[in-house]
Amino acid sequence: MSGDHRSIDGPPEPGTRASTGRRSSRGFSGWGVRGQAVLAAVTTMAIVLVLAGVALLLVLRSSLLDNARDLAVQHLDSMVEQIRENDSEDLTGDLLGDSVRSGGMSGNQVTQIIDPDGTINATTNASVDDVLYGGGPLGPGQFFSSGDPGLKGLLDFDDYVVAAQGVRTPDGDKVVVVGVTTAIERDAVTTVGWLLLGGVPVLLALAGTLIWFLVGRALRPVERIRTTVAGITHQHLDERVDIPPTRDEIERLAITMNDMLGRLESADAAQRRFVTDASHELRSPLATLTTGLEIAAADPSPTTWRETSTMLQTQANRMGYLVDDLLTLTKIDDAGLRFVMQDVDLDDLLVEELARLKTVSPYVVHACIEPTRITADPQRITQVIRNLLNNADRHAASAITIDLGIGSIPSVPSLPADDDRARDSAGPTVLLTVDNDGDRIPAADRERVFDRFVRLDASRTRESGGSGLGLAISREIIRAHSGTIVATETAAGQTRFEVVLPLQNSPAAFRSTILPQIGDPPQHEDG
Repeated sequence: MSGDHRSIDGPPEPGTRASTGRRSSRGFSGWGVRGQAVLAAVTTMAIVLVLAGVALLLVLRSSLLDNARDLAVQHLDSMVEQIRENDSEDLTGDLLGDSVRSGGMSGNQVTQIIDPDGTINATTNASVDDVLYGGGPLGPGQFFSSGDPGLKGLLDFDDYVVAAQGVRTPDGDKVVVVGVTTAIERDAVTTVGWLLLGGVPVLLALAGTLIWFLVGRALRPVERIRTTVAGITHQHLDERVDIPPTRDEIERLAITMNDMLGRLESADAAQRRFVTDASHELRSPLATLTTGLEIAAADPSPTTWRETSTMLQTQANRMGYLVDDLLTLTKIDDAGLRFVMQDVDLDDLLVEELARLKTVSPYVVHACIEPTRITADPQRITQVIRNLLNNADRHAASAITIDLGIGSIPSVPSLPADDDRARDSAGPTVLLTVDNDGDRIPAADRERVFDRFVRLDASRTRESGGSGLGLAISREIIRAHSGTIVATETAAGQTRFEVVLPLQNSPAAFRSTILPQIGDPPQHEDG
């Protein structure tokens, strides 16, 4: 064991061989789309051409050998017929020559008459010493012909295609052999093979060049899109790429890229508005704090400090609340909220918040509360209830009305019909309504009121209104609980906020998204 020096200290340092494994495993990824397309097309074409060439040579060889075999059999039949009709015992004399001439045999054919023991009795070509037929004895009427070499080497030909048949003559049993030379067939197949060997690379080169040109032409709009997008900075997000009229994937890519740029522009504009609004909101309490501190510093008497300390504490708290809300919204945008889901008596949470409201509100508060139980994060739901009650208290003229019970889908849905949360709310639900008799919210502003930093004209003063973040946070929390929240109005024309949440044990009650944990919700009054 002492000689084992294997290291388990950690991954190898960047730049070592091990760290380059992923890069090397990418294969041809560095070739680009154009190079990979050419490589794939040429490789595929080469495989197809090679297979087609081999098949062509096999078919050509088989066809040529079949023709030669048919010719040998045809002349064999002619020779056998003539021998049978001749009574002469001399098959080595003029009979063979006459038979050969009458059979029309050419110089690429050889005819042999052999004894059963393989001795050549007669031949049309004395230069061919070898017996063309090397098989076993053939009795009268027995026939033989050489077969197809099959997948044997493409250029591997026997010298002759042979047909043989046994015959009975006055001189005894003989074997007539006709051989057709394969030189012509071999030359034909060899010529075609060389043509293929030289032609395939040329075809591949032409195909590769053509594909390189066509792919480059097809990718030219992509390069223009890339160049355009690369030149777009955060200061010029209003620029768009040109959409080529190609009616293909390139056109759809350009459209998608423009859609993405549009979303980036909207997100950038929203971020800028967010920063501007946040700065604007923080400026007022900061100015108040600065002024109060200057007054306290100019007159250090206890009386002045007592008069300003309450105001300074209020503004400091307001800044803290605003920072908490900004932090909550930032985390919602970044990774969402994490909810500790448990069984909650919503009526108990509402009663606690109503008790708090009655101690600070000068208005009449009417409440009708039914026992309801949901699956939710109690701290976050309490935050929503507090935001809604504070908002009602801020805008009411004389009275606030709260109703909690088993309800139905709200009259004005806040989600599209095809949204999962909207479908989930169609089950058993809990309905919470918060009404106030203040100025009604115009129909055109009932969705906008949930945007960030939005204050309607009637409540633009910062001292009387909240930060404009409470309703935005409330909507995110309710959506995460598979619920809906909308602004609407009662039959009497009063402003109403409706919250719909899944009843406990309904399927939607268990569909909330669990995301990274953040701290406890801020416990403060906010709209």
